Amino acid sequence: MQFGLFDYVERRDELSSLTYDRRIEFVQAAEAAGFYGYHVTEHHVAPLSQTPSPSVYLAALARQTKRIRFGALLFLLPLYNPLRLLEELCMLDHLGHGRLDLGVGRGISPDEFRAMNESFVDGGSAFDEVFEILIKGFTHDRLDHAGKRWTYKNVPMIMRPYQKPYPPLWYGLRGDQGAPFAARWGMNAVSLGPTERVAAHIARFRTAWVDQEQARLAAGIPQRDPMIGAMRTVFVAASNAEAERIARPAYKTWFDSLAWLWIDNGGFPPIALSPDYDTAQSAGSLIVGNPDTVRRLLAEQIDRCGYNYLVMLMAFGSLTHAQEMKSLALFRDEVMPSLATLGAPGAVRRIA
Repeated sequence: MQFGLFDYVERRDELSSLTYDRRIEFVQAAEAAGFYGYHVTEHHVAPLSQTPSPSVYLAALARQTKRIRFGALLFLLPLYNPLRLLEELCMLDHLGHGRLDLGVGRGISPDEFRAMNESFVDGGSAFDEVFEILIKGFTHDRLDHAGKRWTYKNVPMIMRPYQKPYPPLWYGLRGDQGAPFAARWGMNAVSLGPTERVAAHIARFRTAWVDQEQARLAAGIPQRDPMIGAMRTVFVAASNAEAERIARPAYKTWFDSLAWLWIDNGGFPPIALSPDYDTAQSAGSLIVGNPDTVRRLLAEQIDRCGYNYLVMLMAFGSLTHAQEMKSLALFRDEVMPSLATLGAPGAVRRIA
């Protein structure tokens, strides 16, 4: 089992510079604890995120960490000039000496696309084209592409990635096509939401990984065991009562930030995470308690779902920096050691 952090970097009642400083300190503590990776989100014009340009924030993080891997879950490909993104990703990979993990996605918020003067309806085709350009640019000395939106002819690829042929790819498992796409491209995968939903997505991904083996071989995609992740919101305190007292209002604050832009435009986010604290707990997407409780609940999930990467939202809502650091320390000392032997990657196999 590997451990990671998932982070929105929400807006707080403090200068953004202080939030960044504290969050980097938090990531450094996770690195010292032996965490594998740190994944930031990309969202725009909403209090949910203070990292609308993930590469800027991650460049700073790259220079203040040494071992932990980092990236975005996800870079919203339809919102980018693909050549500029390609060059920035190469820079990031070198700034971190080969620690960049590249998550890619289409986006789910029409209001963010509208604010960026981009078509949400065309987001799927735009994603496909930008993704194709990235792969071409990573793997060729010259970029040639003639597409619906972008055309490049004999463009020299002076910037090259540190990792060969390119940084490891990540994808969020949503809908029926997520698993086949991720498996076809040899991606690591992450799911979220209720435990049964996560279990179903992981089973589908494992099957797709076996089914897509020949396609990966034919395309020369490196063969390896993928990391299969589940995102969980986690808070640990000395007692269940203390954890509940702190986490309940923090969860509401976080979900209010998540839903703010949607509600401001008369909608509601179509996600598999509940706005209700108790429902989220019952569904398994929110894990709160003392170390014994958190350890037991996560061990049960790992056994049920079969994931080998636990990526946790541990800094969220109204939690203070001190509370986040204490929760991380309790997880490191009293939860992490017993979970580390669970969910070993092993060979990916078909699950009936």
